[in-house]
Amino acid sequence: MSPMFNKTDFRSQLEEELTGNILPFWMTHVVDKVNGGFYGAVTNDLKILNEVPRSAILCARILWTYATAYRRLGGDNYLSTAQWAYDYLTQVFWDQQYGGVYWSVNHKGDPVLDRKHHYAQAFAIYGLAEYYQATQEPESLELAKTLFHLLEEHAYEPVHGGYIEGSSRKWEALEDMRLSDKDLNCRKSMNTMLHIMEAYSNFMRVWDDTRLKSQHRALLQIFQEHIIDHKIGHFKLFFDDQWHSLSDHVSFGHDIEGSWLLWEAAQMQGDSPLITQVRGSVIRLATAVYQEGFDDDGSLFHEASQEGLVDPGKEWWTQAEGMVGFYNAYQLSGQEHFAQAAYRLWTYIQDKMVDRKNGDWYKRLFRDGTPETDRYKAGPWDCPYHHSRTCFEMIDRLEQ
Repeated sequence: MSPMFNKTDFRSQLEEELTGNILPFWMTHVVDKVNGGFYGAVTNDLKILNEVPRSAILCARILWTYATAYRRLGGDNYLSTAQWAYDYLTQVFWDQQYGGVYWSVNHKGDPVLDRKHHYAQAFAIYGLAEYYQATQEPESLELAKTLFHLLEEHAYEPVHGGYIEGSSRKWEALEDMRLSDKDLNCRKSMNTMLHIMEAYSNFMRVWDDTRLKSQHRALLQIFQEHIIDHKIGHFKLFFDDQWHSLSDHVSFGHDIEGSWLLWEAAQMQGDSPLITQVRGSVIRLATAVYQEGFDDDGSLFHEASQEGLVDPGKEWWTQAEGMVGFYNAYQLSGQEHFAQAAYRLWTYIQDKMVDRKNGDWYKRLFRDGTPETDRYKAGPWDCPYHHSRTCFEMIDRLEQ
C-alpha cells in the first residue's frame, strides 16, 4: 500500500523548509563575524546573548549540518559556513595540550568548562567525518582519528563494555559526569552510547578500520542486550558499570531517534543475523512510541515514567526525529500507520513549530502548542542538526 499523502508534495515541502528556512537562518543570525564561531545563544525574537557560553555540541552539529548541505546541495555559502565551524571547532575548542574538545568556551574563545564530555567528543567525530566526506580535507580525518583513539583509551569501559560519561581536561576521572542538570550522575547513559554509535556509523563511511568496526558492532550489541527493555519497547536511560538501570523514565524522542540510528548502524555492519535482530527491535521501539507517545494534536510528548507523563512539553527534536523514525519503521514493515504518523508530525511541525515570523523552528512548545518564549532559538543544545537531518533523511526516503 502507498501512504495517504502525495510523496512528491511532501518531499518538495521538506526541500523548501530546508533551503528556504533552516539553512539560511543559521547562516544569517547565528554566525559571529566579530569573534568567530557562533553566538552562545539567540532568543526567539533574535536577541544575541553573547554572555552565554558556546558549546562544542552546537559548533560540531553546525559543522555536520553545513558539510552535509554542501555535499548534498553544493553552494559556496554552505561550504564557507562549514569551514567557519571547522576552524572554530579545531582551533578554539580543541585542547592543544591534552587533545579533544572542551565542553564550552566564552565569546573570546577562553575555556569556560574544560572537561572532556565523551558525548561532545562523539559529536566532534560526527562533524569531522562529514566535513572530510564533503571536502576531502586530510586534517579533518586525522583529527577524527585522534578523537577516536582518545575515546577508546579513556572512555571505553573494558570489563562490562560501553563508554563512561566523561573525563576531566587531562582525561582523568570526574566526580560529577552529568551532561546537564536534567540527567542523573551515573557512569553510563543511553544518550552517550547512542551518539557515540551514531558518530562511529558516520566515521565508518570515511575510515575503514578494524577496531572502529568492532567497537561499533559492540555498541549495537549493548543496545540489544542492555539498553532496550524488550518487554516494554523502550530504552533504559541511566546505568551503573554493570548495566543495572537507575531510572524508570522513558524518553519518547530518544526511543524513536534511536530506532532509525540502530537500523543505520546495523546496515553499516552488513551482518544478516544482526540486521534481522535489530530490525525486530526497531519495529518494537517505533510501535511503543506510536502507542504511548502521541498527544491528541498529532505531536509527541517528551518524557514519561511508569506513573504517567513526566514532561508533556513538545521538543522540536522529538517531533523531527519522530518523522524519520516512523517513516523508517514504515519502510521496514510496510505498516501504513507509521507513514501516516510521520506525515502527521510534519503537519504539526508546519502548523505549530516553524516560526513564520523570525525563522527556523521554536525549540519547545507548551502542551497546548504555544511557544515557550524563554527557550533559546539557538543555544548550547538548540541546534540545526536534528531538523536539517530530518529534511535530508526524509527527502532521500521519499525518493526511494
